[in-house]
Amino acid sequence: MKSAHLNHVLWLTVATIFISTSGTLGKYIDMPIPVIIWWRCALASVFLFVFCKYKKIKLKIHTGPDKLTFIISAVFLGTHWITYFYALKVSNVAIGMLSLFTFPLITAFLEPLFSKVKFDLMHILLGALVLLGIYYLAPELDLQSSALQGVLFGMLSAVCYAIRNLMLKQHVTTYNGSLLMFYQVLILTAVLIPTLFIMDTSTIETQYPYVILLALLTTAIGHTLFVNSLKYFKASTASIISSTQPIFGIIIAFFFLNEIPTWNTFIGGTLIISTVVIESIRSKDKSKQ
Repeated sequence: MKSAHLNHVLWLTVATIFISTSGTLGKYIDMPIPVIIWWRCALASVFLFVFCKYKKIKLKIHTGPDKLTFIISAVFLGTHWITYFYALKVSNVAIGMLSLFTFPLITAFLEPLFSKVKFDLMHILLGALVLLGIYYLAPELDLQSSALQGVLFGMLSAVCYAIRNLMLKQHVTTYNGSLLMFYQVLILTAVLIPTLFIMDTSTIETQYPYVILLALLTTAIGHTLFVNSLKYFKASTASIISSTQPIFGIIIAFFFLNEIPTWNTFIGGTLIISTVVIESIRSKDKSKQ
């Protein structure tokens, strides 16, 4: 039993590391961002389709409203990815990833609008802590500042990601996680096709290895492993472990992009990640009551 638990922890950690590669890959790949996302989705949809067929996962969507939810949530996922990659491009991996990780608290604020969950006053205090962390990430309130631009794009990405997750939450028990991810990337592949005709795609020949890594390692394998881990862990436990994503991302960026975070980034990041851990532990304790 103990060895099985350690094995599950190991695979969840592997999933977190794989997903963490999105920061460095998003910063490094030299193509227009919507084109990067199209290739990410197109290749990931192929990988996930093959995986679903191998696992004999039925790809049937039960109702019309479910289809509409999948489409709208996919658009939010696409907006999340695009704005996240803009955050990486205009600033750096540390600021982009840490700004994105405001999404757990944003989710907590938005959840009462999507379900019968009551608003928790503690979230106001945690929200203030996050805002303090954001201040340290971008102390200059100047729209010309690359740090502030990165934070704003990262937080917009976080809002879109939170909404997408809340929309899909009600379907997790009905549909397989790989099926959900397959339809998300398939829909985005169709939605983003026009970008191939209005943006420069000529550099794809030199970027193939990195785009394939982004689609296979980060998206198909990383996200599938993470979804599968929810069978063995509470969502709160998985959230605590996944909150190490920015840490792994910053380490990867240091080795491959030579990006060295400032002390402000360390302080702001610590405050933001702390709120994620605090909220995850609180939600775990509440579930026991």
